Amino acid sequence: MIKKVLTIAGSDSSGGAGIQADIKTITAHKMYAMSVLCAVTSQNTMGVSDILTVDKSFVSSQLDSVFTDIFPDSIKIGMVSGPDNIKVIAKKLKEYRAKNIVLDPVMVSTSGSKLIFDEAIDALKNLLIPLCDIITPNIPEAEVLSSVKIENKNDMIKAAEKISLYFNGAILIKGGHLLSDYATDLLYDNGNIKWFSHNKINNPNTHGTGCTLSSAIACNLANNFDIPTCIENAKTYLTGALLAMLNLGKGSGPLDHTYSIKPLF
Repeated sequence: MIKKVLTIAGSDSSGGAGIQADIKTITAHKMYAMSVLCAVTSQNTMGVSDILTVDKSFVSSQLDSVFTDIFPDSIKIGMVSGPDNIKVIAKKLKEYRAKNIVLDPVMVSTSGSKLIFDEAIDALKNLLIPLCDIITPNIPEAEVLSSVKIENKNDMIKAAEKISLYFNGAILIKGGHLLSDYATDLLYDNGNIKWFSHNKINNPNTHGTGCTLSSAIACNLANNFDIPTCIENAKTYLTGALLAMLNLGKGSGPLDHTYSIKPLF
């Protein structure tokens, strides 16, 4: 049986991030992608110009449709936008006893556009995050979730410790925003620390990297790998997508999610 992965996120009209990036990533892993839309954005490689939040009743309906027919082996959650949708998602995940849940706490796009309402952050922390197996905040997102200013690796640990006060799962803080020649990520899992470090790839086109990494982790969870292995495999996939050096758009362009797939013609 093919593995099934559900993405709960927002749409990116330019195709580089959000639901579109998730589906491409899941497909590249030769798994079956399903999607529940929480928001529709008008955006491209230069920024987000508009956001339309999907009504909570329709989010609920989408979730029911998926879970009552093709039950997912893992779930990736991205842009959820508002508190009403967060409450609905949390309720349905508990109702259907969902498993292997990855949350990318999307708050700001690569171009710097805000993607979550302030009143949604508390709902995210109190209702949704506790249901997850792993969360994957970048530095700015980890600062919001922990109220810790992060300037170095020790600060990353402090932030993870603060987040662990309300979350028992694995915390992957992505360190790409730190000024360094290395991209160093911290995995904090019940007090255990593991670092993932590699040279930064000289590619300005990074639109959708967070969505891609979290979706790849969800794919690996569907295959029942342990958390460190999921991260290693996902980072290998992301590295390949960056090294493909796709160059589209006038701003920070998208990755080549299908770099490993041979064309049919």
